[in-house]
Amino acid sequence: MSIALNRKVDTASTAERQQSHSTNGILSFLRRAYCAPILRATAQKPSSLIYSADDRPGALIALSNGAQHVGLISINLVYPLLICRTVGAPIPMVADLLSIGMIVLSIGTLIQVLRLGPIGSGYMLPSTFTASYFAPGLLAARIGGLPLVFGMTIFAGALEALVAPLLNRLRKFLPVEVSGLVIFMLGIAAGLAGLRTLLGPTAAPVSSAEWLVAATTLGTITALNIWGKGLARMLCALIGIIGGYAVALAAGLLDPVQWSLVDQANWLGIPHLARVDWSFNATLVAPFAIASLAAAMKAAGTLTICEKTNDSTWVRPDMRSIKRGVLSDGLATMIAGIAGTPGGINTSTPSAGLASATGVASRNVAVVAAAIFFSLGFFPKLTAVLAIMPRAVVVAALMYAVTFIIINGLQVMMSRMLDARRTVVLAFGLMGGLTIEVFPKSVNLLPSEIAIIAGSSLVASTAIALILNLVFRIGVRKTATLSVERERINSKEIENFFLEQGKSWGARPDVTKRASFGVIQLIEAIGETCWKAGKMLVRASFDEYKIEIDVTYPGARLEFPEVRPSIEKIVDSGDGPRLLAGFILRRNADRVQSVVKDGRCTVHFHYDH
Repeated sequence: MSIALNRKVDTASTAERQQSHSTNGILSFLRRAYCAPILRATAQKPSSLIYSADDRPGALIALSNGAQHVGLISINLVYPLLICRTVGAPIPMVADLLSIGMIVLSIGTLIQVLRLGPIGSGYMLPSTFTASYFAPGLLAARIGGLPLVFGMTIFAGALEALVAPLLNRLRKFLPVEVSGLVIFMLGIAAGLAGLRTLLGPTAAPVSSAEWLVAATTLGTITALNIWGKGLARMLCALIGIIGGYAVALAAGLLDPVQWSLVDQANWLGIPHLARVDWSFNATLVAPFAIASLAAAMKAAGTLTICEKTNDSTWVRPDMRSIKRGVLSDGLATMIAGIAGTPGGINTSTPSAGLASATGVASRNVAVVAAAIFFSLGFFPKLTAVLAIMPRAVVVAALMYAVTFIIINGLQVMMSRMLDARRTVVLAFGLMGGLTIEVFPKSVNLLPSEIAIIAGSSLVASTAIALILNLVFRIGVRKTATLSVERERINSKEIENFFLEQGKSWGARPDVTKRASFGVIQLIEAIGETCWKAGKMLVRASFDEYKIEIDVTYPGARLEFPEVRPSIEKIVDSGDGPRLLAGFILRRNADRVQSVVKDGRCTVHFHYDH
């Protein structure tokens, strides 16, 4: 482009020389700018990545990596297993439900990794059972059995699918720190529910042999996770569970009657679907709705990890891809409920981490993992073995899984600077939720209409945090203005204005820089044509979730084309430089709008924070 512009200058008139000089000035400024990655049309593959999402590894690499992901995900089968045991489901039925669950994981993975119309992120991101729906699922199982679990899972999946297009708008109502609180309470509720099956007042006494099995299972998993390397570390949970089974068998903890059911199970067979029924209970809307929102936020976070893994020039999340991925996640959970799977599913965050660690992020690996899960769904002998898993092994595996969920929740909460407002929101939410867990009868002090909903620690903590967050948002918006003289334009002064305001507001530096660049580039673009005289007023406001800027000046409106102008139009047309600048400004901001009223033009920039 530079060569073409220079050739044009050689034969241009004086006016054309000035116009070309303006074009070169815009391009020169763009080269120096920090938002250059925004103009790249395609993602840049990181040097540490061997196979990106679009690459196709060999069959052996795809098969070995797919098997690793299946082993990594397998620990989460304890969630539907515990829900089945809550209702006292017979072993053959549990085996069938687990088989159906594996097939559903296969379907969920495929609709996530394959771009099918409006669904599918296209990233290497298998599906897994999730703790998000575990505590609400246990509650539904106790109230209405498995039909209620299935029905409420369909509701939760439908809600997540409906929420997908609205994720960006919901951030002010469900901020990052409250999302962390929800994740933290999900882990706490799931862990305590698992412990009650072993230590609760209605549970059978724990024998010394069971303590040994639990210690062996959890100790093996933890030791391999900390000191293990390579495949042993990646499959630590699966190895620990197998070790727990071995110790339980040696200690005589495996019931001979149950083991005989395993012997009777066929190696190959089709799971029975005739037992599926559905029901709905309005009192469970709140816990499942909160779990659905948590699943949506978790899926969005995992998809962001995938974007970063596949693009070395990553600047900010691609909301189109995230919306498609969250929509797929919600549909997969709906399918789980329709098919009769005891619990919803979600994107696998450990799988995203494994892909980044191994450098193999090809979606073909996820397709192989889906094929493996689908195949395992037709091995009744395997699911029968899982169905008789000793409770000591189940609880030990669950403790390992929820440990990372709890810590992840803490990390998310602490990722934001905790001022007095956020501290009160989180502290009161935590205390409210833990009060329900420690003193479950305390809900009887509340009005009956509220007690029905607040009986869950997850619902109580989330409701307290959301209400306080809305109340404390009063007065959170901050505004600053800057006046710019037409004859005294100082780019450094404008840049310093945004730098100082960004620091005082606590805004992210990358968003502040984009806002500063947008205003400076706008002034350069309109300086010679649209803005002839008078003062320009720059009004910037910040409310933690967005930076909004209104630039008002006397003059004509600058056009912001959605399509980049061609090189010929930039070189040959007098409007070329302005069109290029308008295109750059549109790509730089999340939203741009301009209006003209009474001879004054106002350009509105919106930057998500």
